Amino acid sequence: MIWYILIIGILLPQSLAHPGFFTSIGKSYYLLIFFDLITILLLWAEKLDRLTSTATKDPEGFVGHPVNAFKLMKRLNTEWSELENLVLKDMSDGFISNLTIQRQYFPNDEDQVGAAKALLRLQDTYNLDTDTISKGNLPGVKHKSFLTAEDCFELGKVAYTEADYYHTELWMEQALRQLDEGEISTIDKVSVLDYLSYAVYQQGDLDKALVLTKKLLELDPEHQRANGNLKYFEYIMAKEKDVNKSASDDQSDQKTTPKKKGVAVDYLPERQKYEMLCRGEGIKMTPRRQKKLFCRYHDGNRNPKFILAPAKQEDEWDKPRIIRFHDIISDAEIEIVKDLAKPRLSRATVHDPETGKLTTAQYRVSKSAWLSGYENPVVSRINMRIQDLTGLDVSTAEELQVANYGVGGQYEPHFDFARKDEPDAFKELGTGNRIATWLFYMSDVSAGGATVFPEVGASVWPKKGTAVFWYNLFASGEGDYSTRHAACPVLVGNKWGKYFIYSVKRIIGMTNRLPFLSYCCTLMCLIYTFPSLNFQEFTID
Repeated sequence: MIWYILIIGILLPQSLAHPGFFTSIGKSYYLLIFFDLITILLLWAEKLDRLTSTATKDPEGFVGHPVNAFKLMKRLNTEWSELENLVLKDMSDGFISNLTIQRQYFPNDEDQVGAAKALLRLQDTYNLDTDTISKGNLPGVKHKSFLTAEDCFELGKVAYTEADYYHTELWMEQALRQLDEGEISTIDKVSVLDYLSYAVYQQGDLDKALVLTKKLLELDPEHQRANGNLKYFEYIMAKEKDVNKSASDDQSDQKTTPKKKGVAVDYLPERQKYEMLCRGEGIKMTPRRQKKLFCRYHDGNRNPKFILAPAKQEDEWDKPRIIRFHDIISDAEIEIVKDLAKPRLSRATVHDPETGKLTTAQYRVSKSAWLSGYENPVVSRINMRIQDLTGLDVSTAEELQVANYGVGGQYEPHFDFARKDEPDAFKELGTGNRIATWLFYMSDVSAGGATVFPEVGASVWPKKGTAVFWYNLFASGEGDYSTRHAACPVLVGNKWGKYFIYSVKRIIGMTNRLPFLSYCCTLMCLIYTFPSLNFQEFTID
C-alpha cells in the first residue's frame, strides 16, 4: 500500500496545479491523460507492493536467492528507467526531480550485469541447468522466484556481449522454450532466434544454425540479417560439401561433425577440481587419516582466560593442519562487527604482483572493510581472544578484514602469502609476509560458500560462530603451497566472514629484517608448541 500512497501523493498536487478542467473540453483531455497515467502507475505499484511485502519480512533471505537478486537489480535499473520515461509525459518539474534524486541510490547497468554474471557463474560451479534456475528450484531457498522469458533473454544477451556463446545458447533456448509453452512476454521469438542462431554458428554447429535461421524467416520473411545469414550459411555448407568430396570418408565425417566449444577454457588450471570441491565432491581424506582427526577442549596453553572455560577445537584437515574453533564468537559480537563494517564496505581488492598495489579483479567478487582494535572494545576483545588461543602476537597482525559475499560472491583459488617472485606484494600495507590466517564465519549459508583447498581436496563449510585457523608458512619461512584456497560462490544466502592475517614484520619485537625471516618464523612455531619456554620475552637486537 505504501507505493499507492507514494504515487498518489506525488501526482495529486500536480492535478491541483491545473484548475478549471470543467470549463473546457481541451483541458479535460489533459485530465484523461492524467488518470490514464495514474492507472498505469498503480498497476506498477501493485506489483512492487506484492514484492515488498515478501521482501521486508526477511530482506537478507529474499535477496539471498540469486534469482531474486538478479530481478531486483533489473527492476530498479531497467524498469525504473521505463517508469521515468512514462512519467516524463507529465511535465511537473517536482515529480521528475523526485524520481531523479531517488535514481542515484538504485542499481546501475554494472550492478545488473554483475548479477547476471553471478547467475552464470553459479550455473557452472554447481552444475545447474537453465530450467532449474528459471523455476527457482535451488537448495535451501526460502523465497522461491521465477525467471520470465524476458529475464532469460536478458541473461543470454549479457553472455552474448561477453562473447560467451555457450551460455548465450543455453539461455536463449530457455527463453524460446518458455515462449513455446505459451508464456506472454514483451519479447518475441524472432529476437530470441536471431541471437540463438548466431551463438550456435559461433560454436561451430552450422547445421543447427541453418535450421534456426529458417525458423526465424518463417516468422519474419523480411528479416534482413536472417536473410543474409541464410545465404552465408548455405554458401559455407556448399563449400564444405565440395571439399569433402575430394577427401576420404573418415575425413568427410570429421569435417561435418559439429564442433561445440562448451564452456570457454580460462586461466584457472584447477577449475574443475575447485568446482567439484564447492559441490562437496572429490574429498580425498582416507578413513585412516580421518581416524587421526580429533575434537578437544583447548585452554590456550594454560591461559587463565580459558582454564575454566576452554575453547572447543576440532581438526578439519591434517596436511595442512586446519583447525576449527566452535562457539568462538557470539551473536552479539557478530552484530556489532557487522554494524561497524557495513558503512565502510567497498569492492574487495587483491594485490597486483607486478605493481604491488591493490586493485579489483573478476576472480574476487565481494565487499570488504577493515577494522582496528582501538575503534571498539569488542574488536579489541576479539583480537586478544585470538592471541590467547594461538600464542601469536596480535601486534604483528593486519587489521581485521570483514568480507561480505552476496549472490555469486567468490574468491577463486589464491595464496594468502607472497611467493618469492612477489617481493613487494604487501608493500602498500607496510607489512611483511603472512605467517597464518584466522577466519571467522559470521553467518550460516543456505547453499554454497565453502572454503576449499584444491591442492589437498579439503572443503570447510561455513558455520556461524566458528573460526578456522591455519599456517601459511613453514617454520623455515617458506610458503606452504598446499594452503592455496578459495571461497566458493554463494548459491543461496549471504556469507559474512572475518579474516585476521598475521604478518612477520615486527614479530617478537623484530624490525623488518628479511635475512632473519626463517629464524623468526621458527621462534613463532616454538612459542606456539612450547609455551613453557618464555620465548615471548626474547628480542633480536
